[in-house]
Amino acid sequence: MSKASKLRRLMNWWPPFIGAGITVETISEDFRHVRVGLRIGLLNRNYVGTHFGGSLFAMTDPYWMIMILENLGSDYLVWDKAAEIEFVRAVKEPVWCEFRLDATTLDEIRAAAASGEKHLRWMPVEIVTASGDVVARVRKQIYVRLKERERPR
Repeated sequence: MSKASKLRRLMNWWPPFIGAGITVETISEDFRHVRVGLRIGLLNRNYVGTHFGGSLFAMTDPYWMIMILENLGSDYLVWDKAAEIEFVRAVKEPVWCEFRLDATTLDEIRAAAASGEKHLRWMPVEIVTASGDVVARVRKQIYVRLKERERPR
């Protein structure tokens, strides 16, 4: 079993995700694509019966950091630094989000961090219904820096 498959299974058994109704559907072997789903249930509804905002946010939480870290490798420090969410539409149906990390973005991050200084980058993702209606927009700010032993002197 690959590292990506193991992580997907582990995340699907992680109690906070189970309680929130979050399912990690796909993590590609190269950690450049992740798809996450959220079905509404008794434990993740808000007062008016639509998706609880905390569950919507939680379904986007660790992926950009993990994807960037796995692709940059062990010479880099990668952390979540900040986040923001814009709720667009309240729904009672299943929702999904997909994260796609391309080579150009990775090259830009490497170049920005090459001096040894920290690099902060906003990474967006939309939460959508099956018909493509946007439910929420999330931005995660990722901190990237070469580890001290790798920084130019």
